[in-house]
Amino acid sequence: MSNRRDDRDRDGERGGLTLGILLIVAGALFLASEQFHVDWGRYGWPMFVIVPGVVLLILGLAVPNEAGLGMAIPGGIVTTVGLILAFQDSTDTYASWSYAWALVAPGSVGVSLLLYGLLHRRLDLVDAGLRTGAVGLGLFVGFGLFFENVVGIDAGGSTTALRDAMPFLAVAMGVIIVVLNLLPRPHRGGHDGSASSDTWRDGGPVPPVPQGPTGA
Repeated sequence: MSNRRDDRDRDGERGGLTLGILLIVAGALFLASEQFHVDWGRYGWPMFVIVPGVVLLILGLAVPNEAGLGMAIPGGIVTTVGLILAFQDSTDTYASWSYAWALVAPGSVGVSLLLYGLLHRRLDLVDAGLRTGAVGLGLFVGFGLFFENVVGIDAGGSTTALRDAMPFLAVAMGVIIVVLNLLPRPHRGGHDGSASSDTWRDGGPVPPVPQGPTGA
């Protein structure tokens, strides 16, 4: 029991430290932009989507409870939308939204779960994040093959590079998904079959406590 309490205390200290560093960095950036007259808009309007998403994601990762996960997932979604918009804005490939949505959901949701699980030592979330992210990437590549190589949504246009890359991505994602499905799932603890989130945290499943002789 004391070990779990110590783990929670360490999680709280780690979350507070991360939040403090984030505030220091954010304040320093704003001060530098004021002093040196930095125009963030010249880096492209998607920056106004990416920056709030990254901030929300980092804040969520810093909170060591389920409320943090509730912020990290929306932060990951907003960040991914901003990154996709930045790519489309620089390459004029807005037609790729016909399949790029899969990177937003479930793709970015899986990545957020993975990051949160790695930071807070939650093996169940790492497992869920890997599988959810792989599904998102698989949908992205599958629909990309259909819209780019079969339908030809922008034949001869700005999506030529994406169209050429899709078959290679399909092979790579197929290998990744097969490997992930062959990997063993994390230890399931408890009589109800629920995932034991303490498997990684406590160094493995807790052995049963020996019982004394009946009737003693």
